[in-house]
Formats: sequence, C-alpha cells, structure tokens
Amino acid sequence: MTNTTLSLGEQAYTLIEEMIVTLQLAPGRVFSESDLSTEINIGRTPMREALQRLANERLLTILPRRGIMVTEVRITDLLALLETRRTLERLVSSKAARRATPEHCEDLRKCAEAIIEAEAKGEMTEFMRQDRVFDQILGEASRNSFATRALQPLHAHCRRFWYLHKNTGDLKHSAALHAEVMDAVAKGDEAGAAGASDKLIDYLEKFTRTALDLD
Repeated sequence: MTNTTLSLGEQAYTLIEEMIVTLQLAPGRVFSESDLSTEINIGRTPMREALQRLANERLLTILPRRGIMVTEVRITDLLALLETRRTLERLVSSKAARRATPEHCEDLRKCAEAIIEAEAKGEMTEFMRQDRVFDQILGEASRNSFATRALQPLHAHCRRFWYLHKNTGDLKHSAALHAEVMDAVAKGDEAGAAGASDKLIDYLEKFTRTALDLD
C-alpha cells in the first residue's frame, strides 16, 4: 500500500481494533488502560489516542474511574449500518475505479489473491486483516477522505459481527465478491465497481438476516 509507515497511535489503533474485531477483547469486557498498554507493549500516549478514537467509533466505552469497556454488539443497528454502507461503498468503489493509480491496482490484485488464499486455508483472522487492507486501498484510491473516514468505523462493526457469527457465513462466496470489486476497480470499470459493491452489500445483508434469524 502507499502509506506503509504508521504512527504509534495508528499502530495502537489497528492492533486494538483487531483485538476487538476478533473477540480477543470480547463484548462487555472491562479492562484498564495500563494493563492493555503492558499487554501490547505500546506507550500511554499513543494508547490513549487509540482508545479515544475507538470510543468515538462506539467500539469502546470509557468508564470514569472504572476502566474501559468493549461495547456490546448492537443488533438493532446492523441493518441500518449496512444501508449507510451501501451508499458510501458505491461512491468509494466507483471513484476508486476512476482514480486508482497503477500502484493501487497492483495492491488490489495482491489483496484479492491474499483474501482468496486466506479463505482457502480457513484463516479467519488473516481474512479479516486482508478485508481491512481492501478497505484501506479502496479508500486511498477513491481520494475521498470524507467517505473513507465515515466508512472506517462501519467496517469495524461489520467485521466484528462477521467474526461473531462466522459459522453462519459463506467465506468462499464473500472472498469472491471482494475479489470482484477489486477486479472492477483495477480495470477502471466504474459501473462494474459500483455493481460489484452492491452485490457485496446484498450478501452482507443476507448474512446478517440469516445470523439474526430475520428471514
């Protein structure tokens, strides 16, 4: 990817977000800033920066004098969240197809291969990492920082829900749909990228309804 050097705050954010998404920090768990800082070996200042950011994204709740709590998965919010994602993802994907550099396109091809390989090996955590890389590359390529920033917390909430209900999902189909978006963007096909993005959200909505037994 283009931005390879992360600040300590960004490193802390990425690591803690992954711990939340993969349920290492489970919903409802309360922990102290100092304990987590020691566990992941990151200093207090970048740690606080990351925790505040995650609290703003409603993945954590700061409890004065008690610690920090991982938020519960709010089932009632998920379908509304996907409605919001649909509009923003169409915008980001189509603009990425228009504006992607050759470097972005190469990164997307590599990411498509990696996400399919992670699925084939049944490596869920690696799949989640590659899904995050996919989102980052599309965001960079779209050159629309407003849409990208709005999407970032939505992605994290969706990844956590997927991980929580991973036995319900079709990882192979999901990997193929991600690859379809990346292929359209790499080809510069704006309409194709928007359509592939819609297909991915269609699947995520179906997966969510199945996991929640709403069909």
